[in-house]
Amino acid sequence: MLWPRLAAVMLGVFAGLSLTTFYYARGTSYLRDDPVVCKNCHIMREHFDAWNRSSHARSASCNDCHTTHDPLGKYAVKALNGWNHGAAFTTGGFHEPIMIRPFNREIVIANCVRCHVDLAGRMTAFSGTDRIDCIRCHRAAGHGPRG
Repeated sequence: MLWPRLAAVMLGVFAGLSLTTFYYARGTSYLRDDPVVCKNCHIMREHFDAWNRSSHARSASCNDCHTTHDPLGKYAVKALNGWNHGAAFTTGGFHEPIMIRPFNREIVIANCVRCHVDLAGRMTAFSGTDRIDCIRCHRAAGHGPRG
């Protein structure tokens, strides 16, 4: 009889902490596409400011590059990244400077190709491969002065 009560208490504590964290982290703001949300975390402020000065600021929001474009996938990526970012920032377990993970890198590259389909087509024709890595040469795209 002790285990069900203990499980209920633990579930209640987890739910309470999760809701409190969601409230204080302005969790509902992440459901929108407003790029200002990305600077809620201090570590992202420099990236936001660089994006805001780049040519991509006039044509692409953070979600245009960093999430998939199907509605279900978009919110799944946002939820996964929200969980990972929240855990990393809460525990301090992140690399500085912040670095993109392979899963997210693939999403960004797919979005580069989606927006720059003509250029990507010429690149694949020239290289003789279907696999291109835009970020390899364009690290500052979207976040730098030559965005």
